[in-house]
Amino acid sequence: MGVRTRVRELLDLIPRLLSRLGLVERDSATEAFDLAVPAMVTGGLRIFLRVADFLFVGLALGDAAIGGLQIGFQYYFIGFGLSLALTSGTISVVSRLKGEGRNERANLAVKQSLLLSTALAAPLTVVSWRYAEPMVALLTDDPAVIGYGSAYLRVVMLSLGFRFYSMVAARALAGSADTRTPMYVRLLTLPTNLLLNAVLVLGLGPFPALGVVGAAVGTAVANALASLIFIGLLVSGRYAVTLSATPPHVDTGLSWEVVRVAAPLAGVRLLQSTARFPFIFILAALGTPALAAYAIGRRVMLLALMPAWGYATAASTLVGQAIGAGDRGGADNYAWQTLRVGLATQVLLAVVLVVAARPLALAFGTEYVGLTVDFIRVFGLVTAAYSVSRTMRGSLRGAGDTRWPLYAELLGSYLVRIPVAALALPTAFSVSVAGVSIAPGLGLGYPAVFLAVVVDYYLKAAVNTGRFWSGEWWGVAQRANT
Repeated sequence: MGVRTRVRELLDLIPRLLSRLGLVERDSATEAFDLAVPAMVTGGLRIFLRVADFLFVGLALGDAAIGGLQIGFQYYFIGFGLSLALTSGTISVVSRLKGEGRNERANLAVKQSLLLSTALAAPLTVVSWRYAEPMVALLTDDPAVIGYGSAYLRVVMLSLGFRFYSMVAARALAGSADTRTPMYVRLLTLPTNLLLNAVLVLGLGPFPALGVVGAAVGTAVANALASLIFIGLLVSGRYAVTLSATPPHVDTGLSWEVVRVAAPLAGVRLLQSTARFPFIFILAALGTPALAAYAIGRRVMLLALMPAWGYATAASTLVGQAIGAGDRGGADNYAWQTLRVGLATQVLLAVVLVVAARPLALAFGTEYVGLTVDFIRVFGLVTAAYSVSRTMRGSLRGAGDTRWPLYAELLGSYLVRIPVAALALPTAFSVSVAGVSIAPGLGLGYPAVFLAVVVDYYLKAAVNTGRFWSGEWWGVAQRANT
């Protein structure tokens, strides 16, 4: 028996065990699990690289560099979030067209997404190159953090367009129920990114120690390499989705449908990104230790949140294809079964990381181990909520019903996270808004920050789950124009 077969049988134990416990239906759960695992690995590799960035930078330069990397990455996340939103529109449209058997239309939809990617990435890259330093300085007055953050941002944003293209290709393949090819591509590009990070951040061998710039260069080169590989695969014509050089190239109807589905998700991503800025500002106001501890804690817990991305992708694909085939009951069943198997998988991983919180915090070389451990454990408390929220958002995305996740983000981020976190600020702290001085703090410190994070995620989970439970997504899917 080969290694691949043994691994496959080992992985099959999870849905099989959950089925025996009466938690899932074996066939549906297995189908969701099969699609989710490669997407989990793909997402996990991406997170592993970000963790490596922070690990190498922390060991080489300390907490101020970690804080600068967090702020620089926060701006990069705006573009990255928009790419996720656009490609969510791609997976929704492609999966439905594949479910209807309209393969040529699915291929044309990918072209539209690539054209839209260029229009989004280009201006963001130019602005970030020109204004990197003042952008970082908006969030902190620590000169060291500003220097590190702006240096990272300026370089890493040069690869944003490549990131868009690789995400479009990966999501298009996922919409065709091929989540393994993106995993293999990431397995090819991971060593490049990891090696460049280690060599350029730490200055190994004959290479100079570039610090945060080295982390940015490693990410940029890996993004470009992944993009070229993905485009080459689609052009080859050997995969479920094909990118052809022959006309037609532009289809306004398909472009609009991609934008229609992606626009609310882009709103979600922009709300997430913009909400993080005042949240990061609050942490920076509490001090660089808070900013560094949050950055490390979040990177560690993203490893536990990794399964939710895989199950969200699986839910989008399975729900979208069932809808394309006119099977409402199948779409509904896939959504709930995917939620169950995903939640069981993710909570187990979260427990492992929370138990190992202290040694993980120590590995980053931070001076503030206790505070970092606290952040890791708080993120552990929200893992279940994140899993539910993300998986149900994936099901709604498969149906093209993407407005309610936008509402959930608005409620959680702006009506809970920011106002509650602001209570952590000292009472004497004030900010000026339109010439008016505001003192939002009550001096509650870190408990207010932790409470803001927990309530935010559980509120989003409740809204997304409630929307799918209502069944209104079916009407939205029926009105979609592809």
